[in-house]
Amino acid sequence: MVSYLKIFSIFAKIGAFTIGGGYAMLPIIKTEIVKRGWMEEEDFTDIIALAQAAPGLLAVNISIFTGYRLRGVKGSIVATLGSILPSFLIILAIAAIFSGYRDNPTIIRIFKGIRPVVVALIAVPMIDMAKKGNKTWWTWVLSAAALICVAFMGISPIYILITVIIVGAAIALWREKSNKEGRAE
Repeated sequence: MVSYLKIFSIFAKIGAFTIGGGYAMLPIIKTEIVKRGWMEEEDFTDIIALAQAAPGLLAVNISIFTGYRLRGVKGSIVATLGSILPSFLIILAIAAIFSGYRDNPTIIRIFKGIRPVVVALIAVPMIDMAKKGNKTWWTWVLSAAALICVAFMGISPIYILITVIIVGAAIALWREKSNKEGRAE
């Protein structure tokens, strides 16, 4: 059984050394959790899906689900504290130190230089998820269509999710009806 201290320290390390939050933390979270044998890669993908569906921050939700899986409710609390405490303390320190430097050209350039790295940290897990989740040509088409709708047409992801749920439910009902009719004949 994994100790609370181990859960806290791993998630504190993740929280302290990742820039960009949620999606940028995924590669590090995945490496730490899968490498330690706390869960399989397929289970991690499922937890990402659950974390995205739940309200709140992605990394915090992953911490909650992982901690719960390892040690129940107390484990989820410990993992969540480990995940958010370093970030909270770092942001508090940055706010205290850099509040007088917010218009400093060097600081502005530093943060502009960090942006492409964060984009790459977000893109890598998304590409990995697409490769693992899209097993047929039509799932690739659906993913591409959703990307185009959100990124280039400005359509809210909520509308896309509602549409996909309705269409998926209709297809499932149609298939179930077709299978029943096929068995009745």
